[in-house]
Amino acid sequence: MTEAKISDAEQELFGGPLRYDTGWAEHEHSWLDLTMVTALKAMPRLVLGTLRRAWGADRGSLLGVGVSEVGQGIVAAGNLLAVNVVMHALLGSGEPVVRLRAALPALVVIAALAVLNAGLAGWSTSRAGRLEPLVERLATTEYLSAATAVELEAIDDPAFRRLIDVAQYGAASARRMIGVCVAALNGIIALIATAGVLTVLHPALLPMLLLIAAPRGWGAMRVAQERYVSVMTWVEHVRASRLIGNLLTERTAAQEVRIHAVGPFLLDRYRNMAENAENEQKRLANDKALTELVAAALSGLAMAFTYGVMAWLILAGHMELAVAGTAVIAVRSGSASLGALVMNVNQMHEESLYVQDHDRFLSEAARHTIPRDGADVPVRVGEVTLDKVSYHYPDRLEPALDEVSLTVPMGSVIAVVGENGSGKSTLMKVLAGLLLPQAGSVRWGGEELNGLDRSQVFERVALLTQDFQRWPMTAAMNIRIGRPHRAASHEELEPSADHAGAGPVIAKLPQGLATLLARMFRGASEISGGEWQKIGLARTHWRASTSPADSILIVDEPTSALDPEAEIEAFDRIRRLAGRHRAVVLVTHRMSGVRYADSIHVLSQGRLVESGSHEELIAADGRYAAMFHTQAAQYAPVPAAGPAPVPNPASVPAPVPAPPPKPASAPAAEPS
Repeated sequence: MTEAKISDAEQELFGGPLRYDTGWAEHEHSWLDLTMVTALKAMPRLVLGTLRRAWGADRGSLLGVGVSEVGQGIVAAGNLLAVNVVMHALLGSGEPVVRLRAALPALVVIAALAVLNAGLAGWSTSRAGRLEPLVERLATTEYLSAATAVELEAIDDPAFRRLIDVAQYGAASARRMIGVCVAALNGIIALIATAGVLTVLHPALLPMLLLIAAPRGWGAMRVAQERYVSVMTWVEHVRASRLIGNLLTERTAAQEVRIHAVGPFLLDRYRNMAENAENEQKRLANDKALTELVAAALSGLAMAFTYGVMAWLILAGHMELAVAGTAVIAVRSGSASLGALVMNVNQMHEESLYVQDHDRFLSEAARHTIPRDGADVPVRVGEVTLDKVSYHYPDRLEPALDEVSLTVPMGSVIAVVGENGSGKSTLMKVLAGLLLPQAGSVRWGGEELNGLDRSQVFERVALLTQDFQRWPMTAAMNIRIGRPHRAASHEELEPSADHAGAGPVIAKLPQGLATLLARMFRGASEISGGEWQKIGLARTHWRASTSPADSILIVDEPTSALDPEAEIEAFDRIRRLAGRHRAVVLVTHRMSGVRYADSIHVLSQGRLVESGSHEELIAADGRYAAMFHTQAAQYAPVPAAGPAPVPNPASVPAPVPAPPPKPASAPAAEPS
């Protein structure tokens, strides 16, 4: 493996080759360790693995493929034997008419075998065609099912996340392995049939077959490895070219592409990189031609040697001329079968790497799956209590949560505030049951979270975050998906839309709630970020209003895309979602939204540093008060004359550039 020559454009744009990968780069250099011997040794294992998967998908189709392939092998052997009969008849003594009549029955058999072989091949293709999509669907379902069932902690783990990314290629490879295995099985059976016939004709012909086929197999494998080396060497270059092409056509970049004249600039660099890659393709084509020429020359020499051996056998009286003619046909057929077999084994080896990733992912996912057992969550919870909860991410030095204790009573509105990295998001995940505390406890109505059925806990939680999912579906489904398994008509969804203030948004859509909100599809509509947040709030209302028992609504930065008037209105609607059997936990940097909460909890560096009502925390003049006054100062009127009032330097960051470290006692509020 050698580094590709870096084009001037690639150096200018990216500072060198890009160093990122999609999952298949996990198997870099794998083909370079493959030889004909190791490939043939690995073949039984690869075939058996594919057969096991296909057996679970459709046993009838698999048996059909097996029978048809074995049948084709028998037909191939019978065809060679019939050819031998024809050769004996045509090369025998007597008048040409007599010899033709003698050969006629065998010719009829050859024709019948050809028809039978075509029928068997068609049957095999039909059964394999049924198997392939079934195997891919089952493998994809296994992958998606396992991915959605694992703990959130596993999703956040970089090593497991990479395994998820790599394993996604396994389903398509499992499908392709069906066709490759069928082709390889066909080649093996044909080779066995040919070898058997040659052994019957004369034992000395079998090594001749291997001698002729070996150079072709070597050539096929070498060409494949040359192509693989080229792909792996130039993969970063190709990705960079593709990235430029995507940037020139992406909607998000369209404005700058035109106004800043980025289009002609990038297009010129694209040409430069493409020309560089074309030179590599020319080199690869020349190397392939040379390798195939050498392989063909060696195979030709082996063929000439084989013909010489046949001539000697004929002259020595050890072989009849008719047998020699049949042997020539058999040798050429066997040589072609062996060459194709090598190529199929190469492809099987490559595809099997991704199938193994798929299987490895399923095994790892099983270890991280959210448990399905556990006690029932009480219908009436009363309150959810966190007692000295701690949580530490493996890739961080400091704990995300450090002995945090607080109580969320049903019917209350609780606010959680703090600077970036203070642990707010982690706290919400623990409260929702997405993460289990590593120390301390979470109790739902006195019952430990660790011992409860987590699916029932999730049933009691509604979640609305700043980056909530904007599903590429209809407006109705974007609301209903808050509780997707509950069927709902448009009329049933309208109260949730009205509560969120989304009624005017839906009214102006071409088809109302039936409008598709995904610009990627023809006839769909697009709405603004603020309008999406109203749809998200409607989704949350639908889920919360259909909860059968005590539940918690967690709202994280729900108004970031709303104008001030709509923000005040949204906070009011969110607070009204609290009820006798429902608590609202509000996470936000907008101090105007938390001042009316029943209690406010302030986090800093994973610890709970302040708790109380708005009035109590303002009177305490601590971290919360500093954050509140900093944000309030932004809306204070500026005097008509004189310099603007300077905020307390202990509570606001210094201006850019070169900001000093923020004081630990009074961090600045995060940007909304």
